[in-house]
Amino acid sequence: MTFSHFLFGVYPFIAGTVFLVGNVLRYDREQYTWKADSSQLLEKEQLQKGSRLFHAGIIMLFFGHFIGLLTPHQVFLALGISDMAHQIIAIAAGTLFGTLCMIGGVILWRRRMYHPRIRATSRFMDIFILDWLLITLSLGLLTIPVSVYHAFQGDAAIMVNLADWAQSIVTWSPRPELLDAVPFIYKLHLFFGLTVFLLFPFTRLVHILTIPINYLWRPYQVVRTKFVHYLR
Repeated sequence: MTFSHFLFGVYPFIAGTVFLVGNVLRYDREQYTWKADSSQLLEKEQLQKGSRLFHAGIIMLFFGHFIGLLTPHQVFLALGISDMAHQIIAIAAGTLFGTLCMIGGVILWRRRMYHPRIRATSRFMDIFILDWLLITLSLGLLTIPVSVYHAFQGDAAIMVNLADWAQSIVTWSPRPELLDAVPFIYKLHLFFGLTVFLLFPFTRLVHILTIPINYLWRPYQVVRTKFVHYLR
């Protein structure tokens, strides 16, 4: 087995196992750490700007990758979306939402690194995971010129191979050889992306799994100011 085949045939399952087991154990044993650790009280303006852009971008990127890679090839063809059209949509969406995410991420990174109070309350993993996400995002953006080049050549083989590989992983029938001819920048992006799942249980990212759907129908909170209290 070559290192590449280990990396894309075995490592995804290692990362996935750590993701599942780690999250279960953390939720079971350390529920008080299962939160985003908001620092809004220390600084609000940069947080609001960066967080909105970052979250809007990364959410759309997640669903774009999820749908684009895991939807069977035949489904796209049945919907009238050719391989080349699929690639062009992926390039356009990736460029737009990747740029939004990067702008927001840089704002959040600058805030965490250079705001004295935010830096003082930041743990090592807070900084490390933000750095890792930004590197992963940068590598993803660097794949776009390569994809554009292949699109001009009328070649969608790389996109098809990436999708077939991703589907082979989720169906427990890994085919790492599909990535043998894929350019290195894609492989590097995949490695960093897979490692996000490995690191996930040890970071504040766990709050993503607690989707507060109940907020949609939760009653408004009643807040009384001291001024109203004194009037009474």
